[in-house]
This record gives sequence, structure tokens and C-alpha cells, in this order.
Amino acid sequence: MSLSNEDNSNQGQTYQVWDKPIRVFHWLNLLLVLSLIFVGLIMLFKREIGITSLEAKIGLKELHVVIGYIFAANLFIRILWGFLGDRFAKFSSNMPKIAEIKKYKAALRKGDNPQYLGHNPVGKLAVVIIMLTLVIIMLTGLIRAGTDIYYPPFGGVITEFIAADGVDAASIKPYDETGVDKAKLAEVKPYKSIAGTVHLYLVYFLLLLIVLHVVGVILAELKHQPGIISAMFSGKKRLEGTPLDK
Repeated sequence: MSLSNEDNSNQGQTYQVWDKPIRVFHWLNLLLVLSLIFVGLIMLFKREIGITSLEAKIGLKELHVVIGYIFAANLFIRILWGFLGDRFAKFSSNMPKIAEIKKYKAALRKGDNPQYLGHNPVGKLAVVIIMLTLVIIMLTGLIRAGTDIYYPPFGGVITEFIAADGVDAASIKPYDETGVDKAKLAEVKPYKSIAGTVHLYLVYFLLLLIVLHVVGVILAELKHQPGIISAMFSGKKRLEGTPLDK
């Protein structure tokens, strides 16, 4: 955290809060999530929009997976930065505490307007829930990619397992049972189904979280702490008074 040269005691102080890696992750993550949802919706409703060929079906899944790899890499970097980054990037500074949440909500009910450089206590809780949801979506997506179209990191293990005796695992193709041990394929299908179901419904949950997040940020911007939206672009927050987490 640093105090900028733009400080003016009569107009508040400007603090550098969000570093560039955090800001890049935030906006890139949004773009990737929206892209994945868009492709996912096409996959869900492919028949309704006239996509029926196996090649198109596999192509859509491959596109979804490739975007998913970029999403996973971005998320991995953010997780790493949660241990190596500055104070406001670290997970240790963003762990929600029940006592702090109660105190914050009580202050709002009294008409007070507590200011924070980083996330307020409710915001910290939202961030943790969103991050956990993203991680599980990533993991189930990778499992599904491996069991569905045999993409890394799990695809090689799956094809080795389901290949019939004497068949080269590299010759196994998605949605083609040539060279496949059907009994072993049947063993894999329940795990594939569970991963797909969890993945799908967590995406629905993520959509709800995104809506709640956007509404919460807008309300906070208008009622409690102006400038929190612009801070995610500039990294800077301008506050009047002393922030509680300075």
C-alpha cells in the first residue's frame, strides 16, 4: 500500500491498493468466464440452433476446453499471487471473519459508513466464495475434458485405462468406441457424469454470484464507498478519513 502524490488533507487521500496482476486477473477472468458461458450455452442448445454433426459437437467442446485452459492458467496465477503478492493480494488478508462481518453490518445499521482500502468484511466473504467456486469449476472442467474428449491433464490416463488389450491408447478417439474396452468405459461414465453435473450447476451458481457481486458493488459505490469500481481499473482508491484496514 502506498500513498500517492495526489493527497490533499481537505479532499481525502489517494491510496494505491490493487496491483496490476490483481487487476489483470479480474478483467481477464471476467472475459474468459463470459466466453466459456457463451460457448457452453451453444453446446447445451446445439440441436435447437441446428448443430447436429459429431465434428461440430467435438469442435465446440475443443473450443470450450482451450478457453478453459487459459481460464485455468489465469486462475492458477491468481492463486500463486495470493501467496506471493502484496498485502491486498494475499489470501491471508482476505479471509472473512464472522466477528468483523457482524461489526460491519451493525455499523451500517447505525448509519455509520466504515471505509476500507481492501475489501470490506462482506466483500471478503464474497471473494472467498467466488474463488472456491471458480476452483471447483476448473477442476471439474479438466476432469470432464479428460473423460469426454481425452484432453490433458487426465485424457492420457483415461485412454490408457479404457483401451482394449493390445490397442494403442493414442488411437482412441472421442465418441468412437473402436479399440475401447466397453466394460472399462462403463466404469468411467459415472465419474464423467458426476463431474459434468457438478460443473454445470456450479456455473449456474457462479452466474448468480456474478449478479449479486455486480449489484453489491453498484450499491457500495453509490451508498458507502465511491470509487471502488474505478479502483479496479486504476488500482487507486480515494478515501476521506482513516480506513479501518490502513
